[in-house]
Amino acid sequence: MTSLSFWLVVFLIVQLVHFLGTWKLYQKAGRKSWEAAIPIYNAYVLTKIINRHWFWVVLLFIPVVNLIACIAFWLETARSFGKTKSLDLWLSVLTLGFYSYYLNYVEDVKYIPNRDIKPKSLTQEIISSTLFAVTVATLIHTYVLQPFNIPTGSLERTLLIGDFLFVSKFHYGARNPMTAISFPMLHDTIPLLRAKSYNSKVQYPYFRLPGSQKVKRNEIVVFNWPVDTVKQFFDRSKEYHYKPIDKKSNYVKRCVGLPGDHLSVKDGYVYINGKQNQLPDRADLQFSYIGVHKGQKFSKYNLYNRYHVNPVQYIPNSLGFYADGITDANASRFKNHPNITELNRNIQPKDQMDTRVFGASQKHNRLWNRDHLGEIYIPKKGENLAITSKNIQLYQRLIEVYEGSELGVTQQVTVKQNQVFLNNQPLINYTFKQDYYWMMGDNRHNSEDSRMWGFVPENHIVGKPVFIWLSLDRWKSGFSKIRFDRIFTTVHGSGERKSYFIHFIVLVILYSLGKRVYLSKK
Repeated sequence: MTSLSFWLVVFLIVQLVHFLGTWKLYQKAGRKSWEAAIPIYNAYVLTKIINRHWFWVVLLFIPVVNLIACIAFWLETARSFGKTKSLDLWLSVLTLGFYSYYLNYVEDVKYIPNRDIKPKSLTQEIISSTLFAVTVATLIHTYVLQPFNIPTGSLERTLLIGDFLFVSKFHYGARNPMTAISFPMLHDTIPLLRAKSYNSKVQYPYFRLPGSQKVKRNEIVVFNWPVDTVKQFFDRSKEYHYKPIDKKSNYVKRCVGLPGDHLSVKDGYVYINGKQNQLPDRADLQFSYIGVHKGQKFSKYNLYNRYHVNPVQYIPNSLGFYADGITDANASRFKNHPNITELNRNIQPKDQMDTRVFGASQKHNRLWNRDHLGEIYIPKKGENLAITSKNIQLYQRLIEVYEGSELGVTQQVTVKQNQVFLNNQPLINYTFKQDYYWMMGDNRHNSEDSRMWGFVPENHIVGKPVFIWLSLDRWKSGFSKIRFDRIFTTVHGSGERKSYFIHFIVLVILYSLGKRVYLSKK
């Protein structure tokens, strides 16, 4: 993470570059040359020179949006001094604004006061419209609502594969983009090119605007996958990459553990502070099952549509099969299928350790697996936790990475003779710098979640899904592929899911009619 002192130096260099390339232009516009040297004020004066609103100054201090705003300033400066040809506009962009040095020192340009800001050519119209659209879309995408697609079935029943969501940024507080150089509205990859959409060398410090609420228990949350180093979301090859926090893959899970909780898992069920966690009525836990059939294979279509069971996997050289993502209610119905002789939930036995599970350790007698986890404390900001050689495995990554290297701090943990050291100093207690959360999927046997990689830091939280704007059924085709009963339905809430699609259509029609009436009167 780039330090504040670095950004102060960058800011001062930018101010110097701006002054050297524009002070004469300020004079020709009837201003004082020194006004080009005063930080922030020089931008305000420039908005007066180019005949634009002072709010453009604010855009210069919004990460990612400021890159677009700089382009707009370069173009408008050239136009204000009579440079309106396509070549002039392209030179302003391709030279990264240094075309102003040519105008400042070489060419004897004349300032056009009270310039008409309406584009005079097709090129100007395209550039202006594009910059405006990208700026507005980036602001909305970054600080208000972000579209998101559900690619996996870890939250089946509540969220389905093929659901397209709008994720609210203001509920938990919009997080500023941390990667300074990146394409607007693209995550980690440029489509078609399959290339990185960002440069990770320059990073902004972490900052989050105040939100309307904190993360609540059992809410569905979108977050950046903490341990992500893969090239792309579905590319789990051996080609690993360092990723900044905001460019890690987006995950969506249910937050079952909050900061300060003591969490455990028994027979696949989550327990918080000793009590079983009760999910909302819209949530349905699913597990995998192992069964025996009578020799006739199941119809994939009937399995999903009649029993809400995904296609089964047949066990070779036997009459056994494996089925995933089944709720208790559907398992009871499926068990009565005439082709089934036996059906049992596929729960791993207690004390059968799975080395892939977070915190599992033979040495410390943590014989954990996906269905059984011993008690885990979820760190809370400002709380002091006793650190021992037995529990450091659970918190080492938090200390070294999430509160260390990702924040630009060197923190190295070592264990020598059952004593824990931080930067070669004995570590007895540790005070956490941020909150942490425990995320899990409702489809307990088909979810890569905190049971595999541990805690989710607060600075990895992206937002809260609020409603589904489109839903496509992967098993169908044509017009029937659209799940109309899920369009414009809310993600959270209780009771039966209600669609507000008709309400949306009515509002669009009323808006269109109102606009036509207003324009006709005007």
